[in-house]
Amino acid sequence: MNNGQQAIIAVNVGSSSIKFALYPFRGATTGAALLTGTIAGLEPDGQPCVAFSTDDGVNLSETLAPGPGDSFERALAAMRALLARYAAPARLMAVAHRIVHGGERYAESVVLDEAAMAYLRTLEPLAPLHQPHNLEGVELFMRAFPELPQVGCFDTSFHTTMDPLEQRFALPQAMHREGVRRYGFHGLSYRYLAARLAERSGRSGRKVLMAHLGNGASVCAMHCGVSVATSMGFSALDGLMMGSRCGALDPGVLLHLMRQGWDADRIEKLLYRQSGLLGVSGLSADMRTLRASDQPEARTAIDLFTHRLVRECGALTACLGGLDLLAFTGGIGEHDAALRLAACEQLLYLGVRIDTGRNKAADGSQIMAIHADDSSVEIWVVPTDEGRVAAGDAAALLAHMQI
Repeated sequence: MNNGQQAIIAVNVGSSSIKFALYPFRGATTGAALLTGTIAGLEPDGQPCVAFSTDDGVNLSETLAPGPGDSFERALAAMRALLARYAAPARLMAVAHRIVHGGERYAESVVLDEAAMAYLRTLEPLAPLHQPHNLEGVELFMRAFPELPQVGCFDTSFHTTMDPLEQRFALPQAMHREGVRRYGFHGLSYRYLAARLAERSGRSGRKVLMAHLGNGASVCAMHCGVSVATSMGFSALDGLMMGSRCGALDPGVLLHLMRQGWDADRIEKLLYRQSGLLGVSGLSADMRTLRASDQPEARTAIDLFTHRLVRECGALTACLGGLDLLAFTGGIGEHDAALRLAACEQLLYLGVRIDTGRNKAADGSQIMAIHADDSSVEIWVVPTDEGRVAAGDAAALLAHMQI
């Protein structure tokens, strides 16, 4: 790292972890990460630990020493100590935050102030697993770095290009005006994929499906480089089956539970935390654990996850009117070759033909094409970098503000 290098730190604060990365600030752009890390184990009674790597080959993992005070505050102090030790020449210019929901107000990233934070708090019920923790992270970093602009970068922004019909529910007009509509999520990841695919494939501007598969999962249909439809909607519950979230569900099930005396909190816990891979398997929300299990329920969970993915890909292909390129990303999408193979075999009717050798070799370490030579649809595995998109937005805002 050069002396005097200006840098932007991108963070993603969850319920029990902080993911962070440091990116060089070059005018209105950023480069590859100088340092990436995760501080996990921040839940009550957890054991906080930090793991990080730098662009010059330093890889460390250590448990944080016990101490008084809030675990997130201690984690932030540990992160600042790491930056001081391994990125000392860098001059921090801004903090870029991944925030799941921007609502109707924010179609682009913004510098956060009290008014913005107040509005974003009203969206917490729409993404209870993420939004409250994202915003608590903003407040944490505001206190730690009061001199730096805090930039909010929203997963919903990428999908503001969807047709009005795609954004509508078949509900009364008054509810639509109040914001009850389809928003879509994983937008930072999809923006990163769109940019990388544009560099590698001449088909990136045609009919594209991008599948972000992880603990949260969705599929996005993209045409001419913009989102035209996506599987998630009003909240981060809709669409695909996920780690502990149910995905698409007949609302009649909710009416049935309510008549049985379930209240909103119990239903929310069921839908967000007790369903998906975890609920079906009764074992784990982690696909790796299920792959290693010989329990039939684990196999059922994997098969259902695959079926729901194939079904959603078919629906979104219909919205596109065909398919030219299919891309996988996210923890499962990048690393689970068996899932990619099973899904692509069921999409053979669309001309999707996977090369088994290339598929096995794709481990998420780099962007890689895995389609067979005679496939009419290109298939790519693209490791995502949401932090770089967030940092890039912060850089553009800083340039505009002439900071």
